[in-house]
Amino acid sequence: MENFLNDNEDILFHLEHLDLDRIIRFKEEEFTQAEQFSYAPKDAADARDSYKRVLSIIGEMCGEFIAPNAPKVDEEGPLLDLATNQVTLNPATQKAMDMFAQADLMGFCIPRRYGGLNMPSTILCIASELLSRADASALNFGLQQDIAETINKFASEEQKQAVLPRLCSGEWGSSMILTEPDAGSDLQAVNLKAVQGEDGKWYLSGVKRFITNGCGTVGLVLARSEEKGKGARGLSFFLYERDDKMIIRRLEHKLGIHGSPTCELQFNKAPAELVGERQRGLTKYTMWLMNNARLGIAAQAVGIAEAAYREADLYAAKRIQFNVSVRTLPPVFEMLTEMKVAVEAGRTLLYETARFVDLKEVLEDFSEAHPDQKGDIVEDKKRYAKLAGFFTPLVKAYATEMANKVAYDAIQIHGGTGYMKEFNAERHYRDARITNIYEGTTQLQVVAAIGPVTSGIAQSILDEYDQVDFSYAADLIAKVRAARKIFDATLDYVKAYKGEGHEQFLSYHSRRLVEMATDLVISYLLLRDAAHSERKLKVAAIFIAKAPSRIEASHSFITGDNGTLLRCYAEVIGAGE
Repeated sequence: MENFLNDNEDILFHLEHLDLDRIIRFKEEEFTQAEQFSYAPKDAADARDSYKRVLSIIGEMCGEFIAPNAPKVDEEGPLLDLATNQVTLNPATQKAMDMFAQADLMGFCIPRRYGGLNMPSTILCIASELLSRADASALNFGLQQDIAETINKFASEEQKQAVLPRLCSGEWGSSMILTEPDAGSDLQAVNLKAVQGEDGKWYLSGVKRFITNGCGTVGLVLARSEEKGKGARGLSFFLYERDDKMIIRRLEHKLGIHGSPTCELQFNKAPAELVGERQRGLTKYTMWLMNNARLGIAAQAVGIAEAAYREADLYAAKRIQFNVSVRTLPPVFEMLTEMKVAVEAGRTLLYETARFVDLKEVLEDFSEAHPDQKGDIVEDKKRYAKLAGFFTPLVKAYATEMANKVAYDAIQIHGGTGYMKEFNAERHYRDARITNIYEGTTQLQVVAAIGPVTSGIAQSILDEYDQVDFSYAADLIAKVRAARKIFDATLDYVKAYKGEGHEQFLSYHSRRLVEMATDLVISYLLLRDAAHSERKLKVAAIFIAKAPSRIEASHSFITGDNGTLLRCYAEVIGAGE
């Protein structure tokens, strides 16, 4: 039987070697939950076994049902009945969601007291990757977790009791309702109104656009609650349950992820409940939700890239040209090898990010539940919050750009046939394209990551990685350390720059600096993985063969540039209207 977990050597490698014991102990409250729930693990080994069994179930559903139906879902998509204001998912998509619900998987990360499985985000990332490899449009599963986790973290107990069991059972779907026609990346510009009536209840009015699964029963809505409040401080966060006061105006016709219904919504004094405090909608609740979602999109991107690589590798092995399999030709096997290495680089960065996010969350939860003991973990909590804040945009940027490149190369290896709809390569290419746009474009991820790069957070984690004993890879670590010196020198140069255009100089070179840091982080992670595997040492060697040259090239450009583009761009592209 086809199983997308069991056939993936790299995921199985990481499951064996991931450092999850501390996360597990906190998640399971030192395994006291086993006294209350018969299916709770009794120790760390039991938890790891449970994770693998759940992932194997998901892997089998992906291989046996979801992937075979993905082309049909892509072709047909969901349907909107304007007369009834109802969206009908593609039958195969609905069947997949029903299968997840029947397997009690819809409350993946939610506490058991609400009907969830209490899994860490690291394991959710693996599940999301498996699902995205099968069908990237089956995003509802991952989205459901983000919505449920946000409600679990910030909603009142009454709201949690009313909503979470229904999300965990799969009875309800959910959506994240943020974007508007004039407020995409700039969420401070949100204008959907939230007005508190004389009855004390809140009512929503306005339009939202590009809402994934906007047909879900419940949604988390960002709305302007303060009549005089401008910008972020005028926004609050609301829990909305679908009624006849919200109309689905249309389903968007998209380039890819056709199975996922993307809706335009109109709220007409729709009743909603405030979540948490007023005026913290964007700065606290939405940012937490979006950071979780960004991790999920990174996992989606790795899954798409894995699927695209496998399609290309399979085709190259079967395609005969010049009397040989094209897989044996250097131009092709070079592409395939670099695709494979890029996917594994994205995966190790993804799991490291998820681990930092898990540690941040379990320490925050422990601190809230045990205020008398929070002093023991306060420094760790701050540290992992900073690392999660740095790595989340880093992996979102790297994994999504990587997925686009791998999907592009997959079509190239197929040649003309890859351009045809009869092959999956063109679907993966279309599906990949949204990943570096939604939940914050790559450019916005760079904005989020450059602060930690310039403030020393990037250097601190690189210093920590460098303390590992890499004696088994002496030549490779020497190359990485030399590249690190170039990165440090470049960063010093940019921070001290006082030349022409200095006001924009850091912003202009931010992406190059973030990509330099990413190359170094991945180099260390792949070398760390290589401690457990000769094959991983070869993967690291291939990645490190080119990473220093990319860092050197960026250093040369940044330090040698005289601001040509900053001075000349307006004359080249025009002043605009």
